[in-house]
Amino acid sequence: MDLEKYGPWALVVGGSEGIGESYARKLAAQGFNLVLTARKTGPLQALAEDLSTGGAQVRTLSVDLSEPDALERTRTATDDIEVGLLIYNAGANSVRGDFVELDPAVYRSVIAVNVLGQAEFARHYGALMCARGRGGIILSGSGASFMGAPSLAAYCGSKAFSRVFSEALWIECEKYGVDVLHLSVGFTATPAMARLGYPLDAAQPPDETAQEALDNIANGPLWIAGGKSSFETAINRSTVPGRAEAVRTFATPGRF
Repeated sequence: MDLEKYGPWALVVGGSEGIGESYARKLAAQGFNLVLTARKTGPLQALAEDLSTGGAQVRTLSVDLSEPDALERTRTATDDIEVGLLIYNAGANSVRGDFVELDPAVYRSVIAVNVLGQAEFARHYGALMCARGRGGIILSGSGASFMGAPSLAAYCGSKAFSRVFSEALWIECEKYGVDVLHLSVGFTATPAMARLGYPLDAAQPPDETAQEALDNIANGPLWIAGGKSSFETAINRSTVPGRAEAVRTFATPGRF
């Protein structure tokens, strides 16, 4: 990662475990200072202490992204520093059940984290980056953005928003020198997946997923992590080649 372009501070939203922890460790090793947010204070503090021993400056903030003050609290904690890299790694995915039977509070929480939170963080930090003429944004998504799945209507819909939103943001920010990448996360061996009861023998390690994103931040708008499964391979072949060209064509003046 280019510290001059994307530094000196990186904000990892959802940065206490799994892919978020991998981002934090990799960026700290490359000289970035870090702001890490998550709901649980304990894992955040433990990771921050570990990274600080290596010389990185690390700030932590316990924040619930489903709450309306999430951005404001994070903004207040970062107003005095220059955040050149935003990684929105958070994503609510634990809701299961037919949509028509869900408590509205449940699916609203999914939308708050996966849609509103992502948009608001991208808007605030993206505007600052565009004003400076440099920076990068990684927005985490899922293979669920490509098709609906039973019991996951709210989740799939929110991830579809994330993917298309990222593509639009990518071409809007390009002229300012700011990179935007939508990372479609495949089957990854994270603690969150383990808590949901998935067998993780064939899952991609989170370190590899994070590295793919960091390696391809300038190759937006879309990167699909993994590719070991037939599902991920099929999506890669059908969507990634020519995606940037397709978005540019769609954005041609007079198209609508």
